[in-house]
Amino acid sequence: MRNSDIGVFSLADQNRPVPGCTISGQILPGVQCFSLAGGTDISAESYPVPVLVYVLQGNVTLFDADREKETAASAGDILLKPAGRNIGVRAADDSVYLEIAPGKENHMNQIIKEGEIFRLKDLVPYQEGKIVNMDIASNGSMKFVVMAFDEGTGLSEHAAPGDALVFALDGNAVIGYEGKEYPISAGQQFRFAKGGLHSVKAEGRFKMALLLVLEA
Repeated sequence: MRNSDIGVFSLADQNRPVPGCTISGQILPGVQCFSLAGGTDISAESYPVPVLVYVLQGNVTLFDADREKETAASAGDILLKPAGRNIGVRAADDSVYLEIAPGKENHMNQIIKEGEIFRLKDLVPYQEGKIVNMDIASNGSMKFVVMAFDEGTGLSEHAAPGDALVFALDGNAVIGYEGKEYPISAGQQFRFAKGGLHSVKAEGRFKMALLLVLEA
């Protein structure tokens, strides 16, 4: 991810698939972005740690070579690739997804179970007058959180202890960053730099995911 990406942008637009190709690249420590053209695949491989797969665009199938099982996922879905299992990814159409590897000493929320598909925005409910927060995965260097803001709620200005990505999942909000305001809508992302002063104000009900990297 480029240093110029401070502000609202789209990872899917920045990482458009190239016909007949698969593309991968690190966007933050422990976070890889994959772009697969329709009909291409990533060969089955295993990792020493569990990996979260978050689909940003398109439709993919994860195939478990060890258990001869397939799991289909589409934009907005998140699922867990277990450690030590040979799993590949096949794209039905042009697709973009993230692989988030919290590391060996991670704490994974028990709601995220192997082989199950979740809609990321559906993991937390709205509650009247409140902000609902759920940690999906965390360790000493990374935190992945989902939040639901009721209308009129928000986060007051504060500084991020590391580089961070916000994923707008549902509704609209205004993000304040270093004295400027940035409207954001579902499907868009926003990057914070470490130490950047920012705030979040929901316009109506709003859900977002926050990926915070505490160590570069």
